[in-house]
Amino acid sequence: MSCAGAHLKIEFSPGHVHLVQDDQEEEEEVPAPRVLVTGATGLLGRAVLREFQNGGWSATGTGLRRARPRLLRCDLTDEDAVRGLIQEYKPDVIVHCAAERRPDVVERHTEAAVNLNVHATSMLAKEAGTVVLRVPVLFGEVEWVMESAVTSLWLKVESSEETSTLDHVQQRFPTDVRDVAAVCRALSERARQDPSIRGIFHFSAKEQMTKYEMGVAIAQAFNLPSHHLLPLTEQPAASASRPINSQLNCSRLEMLDLGVQPKPFSSTITDCLWPFTADKRWRQTVFH
Repeated sequence: MSCAGAHLKIEFSPGHVHLVQDDQEEEEEVPAPRVLVTGATGLLGRAVLREFQNGGWSATGTGLRRARPRLLRCDLTDEDAVRGLIQEYKPDVIVHCAAERRPDVVERHTEAAVNLNVHATSMLAKEAGTVVLRVPVLFGEVEWVMESAVTSLWLKVESSEETSTLDHVQQRFPTDVRDVAAVCRALSERARQDPSIRGIFHFSAKEQMTKYEMGVAIAQAFNLPSHHLLPLTEQPAASASRPINSQLNCSRLEMLDLGVQPKPFSSTITDCLWPFTADKRWRQTVFH
C-alpha cells in the first residue's frame, strides 16, 4: 500500500491494527542478461546453451539442419537473416559455436567451410566485441559415439575380440565441453564488467594423451580389457595434416582467474559413455 510516495504496511498485534510507513525500498527486478548461442545443436553448443541457462541467463540457441523445438533455425551464411535475428533478440553476448571442425571435411568442402568458419564468423564479430576462445579436441555428452573423435574410440574399446591399432604419435589434450562451456560463461560475465577483455584466449585440459592412451584410459574406466588395442607409432595417414603436439598456451586465460579447472579424463569420459554400455535401457532414458 502506498500514499503520496510513501510505502505503508499493516502490522497486526492482539487487539490492535497499525498502519505504519515502510522505509524499505522495493527492489527493482533486474532483467537477466541475454545470450545468443549459435550452433546450439552441436556437441559444444548444447553444453554452452545449457551452461548459460543454468547460470540465470536468458539464452537463445540457433541451429540449421538439426534445429529442434525451442531452438531457432538460422543459416549463418545468410547475413540478412543473421542481422535480423540479432536485431530481434538484442543479445548482450553472442557465443559463436557453429563451425566445421573436422579437418578432413574442410579439405573436401573448402568453400562451404570458409563461408561458415570465416565469413559468418567475421560478420558476427563485427556485430559485437570479439573474444576468441581456442580449444583442443573436445568430447562430452554425445548423442552418438561418433560425434566426437574421443568418444568414437569406444567402438574399438568394446570390441575386445578384434585387434585395433590406435595412433600413438600425435599428442592431444582431450577437453570436456562442459568445462569449455563454464569458461565461456565466466569469460562473458567478466567481459561485461571489463570491456577491455578482448582478443584470443586458450583453454585446455592438462592431460596429454595419444588416441592409444585415450583408448586404454577408457577401457580402464569401464573395467574392460585393453590388450586388443595396439599402439601405432608411425605418423598416421590423413587427408589433412595435423600437428604432432596440439598443446595450447593457456596462461592469458589463467591470469583472469575465472575459477574453472578441467576435470579428470577418467571421470568425465565415464559420464559421457555410460549411456552406450551394453544395457541399452540407460541410453533410452537419456536421449528418448
